[in-house]
Amino acid sequence: MDFIDRLKQFSKRVESMRDSLQTEEATKTAIIMPFFAMLGYDVFNPQEFVPEFTADVGIKKGEKVDYAIINNGKPAILIECKSINENLDRHDSQLFRYFGTTTAKFAILTNGIFYKFYTDLDDPNKMDKDPFLTINILDIRDNQVPELKKFCKSVFDVDAISSTASELKYAHEFKSLFTKQLDSPSDDFIRFFLQNCYSGAKTQNVLEKFRPILKKALNDLVSEMMNDKIKIALGSGGNVVAPEQMQPDEQPDNLSNPAKKEPRIVTTEEELEAFFIIKNLLADVTDIHDITYKDTESYINILYKGNTRKWICRLRLTDNQKTLIVPDENKNESKYKLVDIYDLREYKGQLTTVLERYL
Repeated sequence: MDFIDRLKQFSKRVESMRDSLQTEEATKTAIIMPFFAMLGYDVFNPQEFVPEFTADVGIKKGEKVDYAIINNGKPAILIECKSINENLDRHDSQLFRYFGTTTAKFAILTNGIFYKFYTDLDDPNKMDKDPFLTINILDIRDNQVPELKKFCKSVFDVDAISSTASELKYAHEFKSLFTKQLDSPSDDFIRFFLQNCYSGAKTQNVLEKFRPILKKALNDLVSEMMNDKIKIALGSGGNVVAPEQMQPDEQPDNLSNPAKKEPRIVTTEEELEAFFIIKNLLADVTDIHDITYKDTESYINILYKGNTRKWICRLRLTDNQKTLIVPDENKNESKYKLVDIYDLREYKGQLTTVLERYL
């Protein structure tokens, strides 16, 4: 089984157990230790995976970090664990104290769902304030998989990870800065764009005039680029149900009656984007290529393997109303109103339940 497959399997395990875990010890036993076992470490070998590792801090003796991974006889990774229900933002100071007292090059703060990876890019032997990599085990991005794989025991290399940690850190910061600018362009950011297209004085009134224009332009550009990628990913109908894929009784009327006028079906960019969102929501359940769609005049049908009898959901998307329709075991329809297509993420559980009936 490939690493990505093991990761998807583990993600399903966490999703199924998360509501039943109430304590830190339960989180460690049920999720965190299996996570590091998945990375190839013998979590029951105290010479390799040390529980309650002593990390004395100054005059404080007997300070212990939850686990330490030993490499060549020395601690290489410190691991501080919290309950699955705890927010990690207020717990990094404890790990910060431990980091400088050992030879460990990396530190991980986790509650079993989020894993924050730290090192010492800013000052040697002093843990950085911000992690260079943060992974949500329930929503792992494709570009994060190879970075996580570097922490597997079989390929673990301190120098190799350190060389990419800086790139990851700054890439994350760049993305955060750009996201802020998309939401609310700063004065300097507006000036940067105006310098080559506006010759007048860049007064505050001018900046305020162009702020909403720049915001709209940038967000429209991102949306257009994303839609272009969706169309490229879909190819020339590779994920659309062709007539020969339909069941005999589901062939469109105009095939048996060529004279009949073909219905006017237009697949909108919003429908394609919604389809793309659903594919990603279900990527940990089945191969995304098995999620297809068939558009109609009134709705877009999301299907499993192009079978219209195995429909996962239907979407009616108009300017005035957006509705998600989900079938139960008897094909009775449950309808959910959406503010926009990004609300689809709130219905991952319902969509997963439907898809699992067809597997």
